[in-house]
Amino acid sequence: MMRGFKAQRQYFTTMGTRDGRADLVDDDPFTRPQKGKIHRIHQRQSSDGTIHFQTNTENISGLFSQLLGGIQQQPVKMHDGKIWHFSKTEKEHLALAMGAFTLALGLMRVGGIFTISSSGIAPWVIGLLLAMPVMLIAIGPAFLLHEIGHKIIAKKNGCWAEFRADPKGLKNGVLLATLLGIVFMAPGAVMVAGLVTRRQNGHIAVAGPLVNLSLFLVGIPLWGVVVGITGAVEYSSSSYIVDGALVWQAMVFDIGYFWLGANLFLGLFNMLPFGPLDGLKVKDWNESVFYLVLAIFALPVIGIFMGVWGPSDLLKYVAEYF
Repeated sequence: MMRGFKAQRQYFTTMGTRDGRADLVDDDPFTRPQKGKIHRIHQRQSSDGTIHFQTNTENISGLFSQLLGGIQQQPVKMHDGKIWHFSKTEKEHLALAMGAFTLALGLMRVGGIFTISSSGIAPWVIGLLLAMPVMLIAIGPAFLLHEIGHKIIAKKNGCWAEFRADPKGLKNGVLLATLLGIVFMAPGAVMVAGLVTRRQNGHIAVAGPLVNLSLFLVGIPLWGVVVGITGAVEYSSSSYIVDGALVWQAMVFDIGYFWLGANLFLGLFNMLPFGPLDGLKVKDWNESVFYLVLAIFALPVIGIFMGVWGPSDLLKYVAEYF
């Protein structure tokens, strides 16, 4: 009994700190083995500290070993355990997701491919090329920092956490934006591996929406000042190209407009208590926190639909002081 008590005491003592064993996980514990026979794996450690894994296919040539799913003395690069560590694979997945997401948002801004018949191919392409950087700056942080928020809190709780893109979700999202001019996309998510309590899991989940809330609040004075200084208020309803000239002020105003709107809608959507969304995990941890955060996002969004206020009105109000 005394031994069991000591073990439990040690377990709960270390729950609040980062578990050093998380640093011994390779770049992607979710990688699925290739189809075929499962090989027994042995490991060795070289003098420089690198851990090598060696399978029982070591007597087979390198080509046949790869075809059979075996790995011969493949070094596994361990991350250093830093909170802000991003593996090469994770960076590639983030770049893929951001690229596809930006393209879909650009297609949404120009109304999809079927608007070519009314605008013409050249104006449509120019509009798409101008809309994509606007959407990248305006909405990119809402998605990217939301996911990084999950990652940071997960790693602070001793978990392995990396973003993985969803190729099928990206493909379907771009296709939908191309055909209908709307964006409904599942770019991917932060994959988490580790032992956490219900409370810690709730903290990891609510981190993403709280990042969106922070970006919204910061965006009010930030883009209000930028819009006021640049005089972009006067171009709030202007096209990006007028009489062959670039109206960059209209692009600036749209960045602020979509920045505020995207963070509200993305935060609200993720707080819905369904499926893999953050809201279900937050509600499972603490219903009071769930309803509070949900209301914080829902009330402003309801106000937008009811015509009580809008991101455009808020930007214009703040810009008047500059």
